[in-house]
Amino acid sequence: MGLAIETGILADLICHDPEGADELRECFTRVNEVLAENRLPPHQEPEQLPAQESRAGLCSFSYSFLHHLRRVYARATDDPGWQPTPTPADEDAAEDPAIDEVTCLMTSHLLCHSDCEGFYLPIHFTDVVVDDRNQERIPGGFLGSSYRLQEELVMVAPILGIKLDRGALSDAEADRINRDADSETDWWIELIVWISLFEAARLSIEHQTAICFC
Repeated sequence: MGLAIETGILADLICHDPEGADELRECFTRVNEVLAENRLPPHQEPEQLPAQESRAGLCSFSYSFLHHLRRVYARATDDPGWQPTPTPADEDAAEDPAIDEVTCLMTSHLLCHSDCEGFYLPIHFTDVVVDDRNQERIPGGFLGSSYRLQEELVMVAPILGIKLDRGALSDAEADRINRDADSETDWWIELIVWISLFEAARLSIEHQTAICFC
């Protein structure tokens, strides 16, 4: 089992699993209740979409991989003087104290999200949304913004040696990231997660579709 990061999931379910599509519609209805309670606009998930092409080499990976990228973001945020180094092979990235310290601030959309389920929505909001009334209405307990997630990924990109042009990722750079990840260079795990999330955020914003962790 591992984490899959998907966009356009409702449009796909309508074609391949109508019953699952109905369940997802109900889920988004509950999500919109929470958004309204937080004075945010509703999310209307598209039911038809053009073909979406992610440039990520992998869109699913071990749950543990996510913590490697979170560690980099947390370390860079917690200690601007940190000299970037990958997680040592004998350490668990999820146990890095910087992750807890930054997560407790409830400001990071990358960190304040379930490891295995939930949504990022193409809606502008600063604070991570938490359902204070009924945790079961939001899968995973948190709602993130695709825009804020993208901003955090842009911030961490230089640490991983990723070159962006005013926040945009070129096809050539995407290819290089995938090659480096395949070669298992020092940051290969972080690169896999970064490009998977970056491409999901790009497609989410471009097509106004939710990012789904599943």
